[in-house]
Amino acid sequence: MTSDSAHPALRPRRLRSGGAIRELVAETRLHAKNLVLPVFVKEDLREPRPIPAMPGVVQHGLVSLRKAVREAADAGVGGIMLFAVPSRKDAVGSEATSPDGILQRAIHEAVDEAGDALVVMSDLCLDEFTDHGHCGLLDAGGRVDNDATLERYADMAVAQARAGVHTVGPSGMMDGQVAAIRTALDGAGFADVSILAYTAKYASAFYGPFRDAVECELRGDRKTYQMDPANAAEALRELRLDLAEGADMVMVKPAMGYLDVLRTVADRCDLPVAAYQVSGELAMVEAAAARGWIDRDRAIRETLTSIRRAGATIILTYWAVEVATAGLNS
Repeated sequence: MTSDSAHPALRPRRLRSGGAIRELVAETRLHAKNLVLPVFVKEDLREPRPIPAMPGVVQHGLVSLRKAVREAADAGVGGIMLFAVPSRKDAVGSEATSPDGILQRAIHEAVDEAGDALVVMSDLCLDEFTDHGHCGLLDAGGRVDNDATLERYADMAVAQARAGVHTVGPSGMMDGQVAAIRTALDGAGFADVSILAYTAKYASAFYGPFRDAVECELRGDRKTYQMDPANAAEALRELRLDLAEGADMVMVKPAMGYLDVLRTVADRCDLPVAAYQVSGELAMVEAAAARGWIDRDRAIRETLTSIRRAGATIILTYWAVEVATAGLNS
């Protein structure tokens, strides 16, 4: 075979010869508006509290939440996703639907601070609110009761909508959750509240630091409702259901270990597709960078670019404000 050097026309490296030309021909671009910042809000917290397993990430109180929302808006980030850490947990997650619950108060504060500058999203799941740590109600045998959980999700959606949320993110992987939530929102007069469906949420080892962040003491595991990491075609079945039930956006979670699934979902879907760069993905990069094993800033940009390249139009990442402020494509 003749080498490229014998054919001047066959030199791809010409388009890599300098920064300006590489930028000119780049196929994939990140923008701050593609990014959503996950934010943890803990009840009765006066000062931000660092999360040891997630370097650079904190639990906020309501006062520091407003500052974080303003920083995200000023950086041009597209949205925030709120997660709550209540002071009281019980078997049914009562605080999840209380008008004065921490998540509803956090939504109100965030919307009041941000206005129309960014999209305020909220996690719609019971795991932060239950004393057993599962995403739904348990039956007498200790198993998650799908249909009873849907009733709680419907009530949660309405409570969050009344607090002013723009988008709800049902993450519990219950069958029929999107339909139940859409029906409840429409019936309560909140037809404009959109649903970001966690379409393919896998039972992943990479959620470990997140559970510390929301102080979740899980009894058992979530393998009976979150997806098996071995399965890809199953994601398409979940996608078809979420589309039929009225999802406005769909998501794959985690991101980096499931780029093949993300690409497939993006190819089969004409709705916006999100991916969540989860706590364990952040922790791996931060830990390796702290030991000098990788270039932290380059690794962050590379991981985000790979997620965008695989088809995500929306990326949930704890680095959202940092990378939006520093510049995304440099």
